[in-house]
Amino acid sequence: MQPSGSRRINPGVFWPALAVAGGFVTWGVLGPDSLAAVASATLNWIIRVFGWSFVISTAFFLAFAIFLAFSRFGRIKLGHDDEKPEFSTRSWVCMMFSVGMGIGLMFWGVAEPISHFGTPPHGLAEPQTQEAALVAMQYAYFHWALHPWAIYAMAGLAMAYFSYRRDLPTLVSSAFHPLLGDRIHGPIGRMIDILAIIATLFGTATSLGLGAQQINSGMNYLWNTGESPTIALTIIAVLSVLFILSAVSGVGRGIQFLSNINMVAALMLLLFLAVLGPTVFILDTLIEAMGLYMSDLVSMSFRTSAFSDSKWLASWTIFYWAWWVSWAPFVGVFIARISRGRTIREFVVGVLLIPSAVTFVWFTVMGGSALFSELTGPGGLVEAIAGKGEQVSLFALLEQYPLHAFTSSVAMFLVAIFFVSGADAASVVMGMLSSFGTIHPRAGIVVLWGLLAGASASILLVVGGLGGLQTASIIAAAPFLVVMVGLCASLWKGLLDDIEVHGHFEEIDPHTGGLKERHHP
Repeated sequence: MQPSGSRRINPGVFWPALAVAGGFVTWGVLGPDSLAAVASATLNWIIRVFGWSFVISTAFFLAFAIFLAFSRFGRIKLGHDDEKPEFSTRSWVCMMFSVGMGIGLMFWGVAEPISHFGTPPHGLAEPQTQEAALVAMQYAYFHWALHPWAIYAMAGLAMAYFSYRRDLPTLVSSAFHPLLGDRIHGPIGRMIDILAIIATLFGTATSLGLGAQQINSGMNYLWNTGESPTIALTIIAVLSVLFILSAVSGVGRGIQFLSNINMVAALMLLLFLAVLGPTVFILDTLIEAMGLYMSDLVSMSFRTSAFSDSKWLASWTIFYWAWWVSWAPFVGVFIARISRGRTIREFVVGVLLIPSAVTFVWFTVMGGSALFSELTGPGGLVEAIAGKGEQVSLFALLEQYPLHAFTSSVAMFLVAIFFVSGADAASVVMGMLSSFGTIHPRAGIVVLWGLLAGASASILLVVGGLGGLQTASIIAAAPFLVVMVGLCASLWKGLLDDIEVHGHFEEIDPHTGGLKERHHP
């Protein structure tokens, strides 16, 4: 075990993870066709054999998170009794939201509702009808609100609890101490952290690829630059330099500053569309779609391919659950890092409800404006996506409003900053995971992981475009899904150790591993 505060790399984690990442990049450069073929075959096997496991596991994460928040465990603090939260609630929420799914909201905010409007999920409505529009909003909420944040909440909660209450290193493997004991410092623990790094790397690469595609599309809309892999790769290269510079500046100066700027700019864009767009329709859509979402939440949560469209399920729901799982180690470590001093109840309620509420508003304004255009005119968004891809959808919508050149520029700025802030945090977290959990990994390690994330995104774009990005997320997430289930089991055992049957909370002595009594919160 490495002494606390050390910034040395963990060779048993760093070198194997680097070998996998470097091998992937090398394979993509030397044999892109064989890489695409193997990835496609692996994806098909995972979906066919284990697709159901993503569905049931994600539903379980949501139920377990809600249970913990409202149980007697909810009063346990993620830290010692006298600790106060490091960040204000506003900055805490901004950083969670920006890092957790910023680029995804920009990319899919218009694209997903319009895609479902043109091809309704599981044939639940006739295409391009009012019923299809309502189902489209329902499934956009389903894919972006409670379920993904439950995945993040469970990963973050487990790591925050064992890091700040048990005083263990900020590592995914540390959360397995109740199950593995000191073996978390051996080969099993190292394998868990390697899987976490690989999942983080490819989850981040997926987001970087989406961001590059969307910025390329926006540039083409504004300046007729054209859309090509070369331009997208150049965008990745430029923004990779920026997020590496941000990452080495530290959490307080880098990610917090960027996250706060982005939330203000995103709010202004939403207000622009809500005020100049179909305001009443947007409000009506929020109420009705929320009602449908809540009423069908359980049935949607357990829908598999047995009696529904397996291709649609794989392309949307399973892709999303896998994407969130692949981001779980990174977002989990990050929100654990910024949540020290909060109670379990405060943590779960904040992580589940606040970003979900913002997500509901985001998709209602973006998707509602787009659906209103399709239902009442001028329309054309379904055709734009069919012809040019999902990445053009936001700019095609903004073109229907005044000042579209300015708002499209703001949208590209938002994507760029989400790109930088998300990859920034991911690089730091991968550095932490490969450096014994230190919260301040060496700059060289952070830069290396940042470069590999950008290189992986470039390979995936060249090999398969959007499909390649989706494939990588699912393949990387599959083994880490097992780790996520283990995290929940270990957290449960740890919480049982932290509370007596009669309800008196106690603290684990990090030196003896036993309980030492303390006052009731």
